[in-house]
Amino acid sequence: MDNHTFVYTTYIRTTPDELWKALTDPESTRRYWGVAFESEWTTGASMVWDENGRRTVDPEQVVIEAEPGRLLSYTWHTFTPAWAEAVHLGEDVYERLSRERRSRVTYVIEPSGDTVKLTVTHGDLEPDGLMKGMIGEGWPALISSLKSLLETGEELPEPPR
Repeated sequence: MDNHTFVYTTYIRTTPDELWKALTDPESTRRYWGVAFESEWTTGASMVWDENGRRTVDPEQVVIEAEPGRLLSYTWHTFTPAWAEAVHLGEDVYERLSRERRSRVTYVIEPSGDTVKLTVTHGDLEPDGLMKGMIGEGWPALISSLKSLLETGEELPEPPR
């Protein structure tokens, strides 16, 4: 992959439909991610990110592709001062992030025997941007918590900040 893209693959003992639900159902995403998504999950549909009652709405925050049980792609969220404050980012870090181009996330869901292969691709990143470094740590932890939730019924505890 080029230096504009982050890719992470894992195998989860679940079904494609259960994985799709875990990626799109607000109650599920809130458990392992702390974010509830509001969307129709159709191509072009808007996505609202709700993190503990702090809603991030932006007309460019949309679903790019959606094939239930197979593929989901959307634009990455909008950085706002309220979001930066809530996640304890310094003003200088927020300023740099807010200048980076909007990236996109794609989940490819493939049956693989008794498991499902999940490939997460986060693309269109600034080659030397802050987001690229942040997601390099964030995605593995997030997907591990998703995997734990689907396989055991319990998400992983949130790591200390």
